[in-house]
Amino acid sequence: MVKVVAKNFIKPEGIKAVEPLFRELVAATQKEEGCIEYRLFFDPKEKGVYAFIEEWASQAALDKHMASEHFTRIFPQISALTSRPGDVLLLDEFK
Repeated sequence: MVKVVAKNFIKPEGIKAVEPLFRELVAATQKEEGCIEYRLFFDPKEKGVYAFIEEWASQAALDKHMASEHFTRIFPQISALTSRPGDVLLLDEFK
């Protein structure tokens, strides 16, 4: 199992444009094989900060997601609206 926390930092003027992209990405990804959890959260204290909380059955499932049509099409559009590069944590479960 792989857990991902991916933070995105959206420019204030890009928030309205990014929200439908986020919705489409979440809806498509949640249907993927190997996706256990894929949810998006926002920071109520810092406008424009969003975090994907993801759980994947395997690294292979995550790799397949990152190569999917919807990810490769939507992610560059989201990236164009960022104020700075995102932070990504790939986590393994502590046992």
